[in-house]
Amino acid sequence: MAYIEVIQHEDAEGELKEIYDNLVKTRGKLAEVHKVQSLNPKSIVAHMELYLHIMFKKSPLKRYQREMIAVVVSVTNNCRYCMTHHGDALNHYWKSQEKIDALAADYNLLALTEEDWLLCELAKALTQNPSSIEEERMARMKAQGLSDRAILDATLIIAYFNFVNRMVLGLGVHLEEEGGKGYKY
Repeated sequence: MAYIEVIQHEDAEGELKEIYDNLVKTRGKLAEVHKVQSLNPKSIVAHMELYLHIMFKKSPLKRYQREMIAVVVSVTNNCRYCMTHHGDALNHYWKSQEKIDALAADYNLLALTEEDWLLCELAKALTQNPSSIEEERMARMKAQGLSDRAILDATLIIAYFNFVNRMVLGLGVHLEEEGGKGYKY
């Protein structure tokens, strides 16, 4: 159970019920990370708009790269909830739980492309020590072919998952019984 009051789907009314129903319709089910925001329904909508935009809309980053970044940030923050959800989402693309487990253990041991490795490095560095990011790192990313837009999108994803990890960890959000399974990607 979360550390704060949470309104369950069956007890939701008005605007909150509409938001919950829409999430079930569009995402396949209702996540605990949404329910923990039930006392402030508009925050759920704003949260989802940002999430859907950075994770699913047009970007130079591939969908698997976005999920890979989410996993690296969540591993770095020790957020089991997001590691599980986004590891399952990444597995939708990689189709290898062994590779996901290796990413979580130490992405340096995987045979990643240079571009993917640089994205993982950025995710870890920006999560652990944001002030350590320097122009030299960005130059290496650009030399590898990552555009400014790709770097911006990666940074938005990293910042978003740091936000969500802190919300999940700070409010005691527990993983659903079925884990991250059953969401529409």
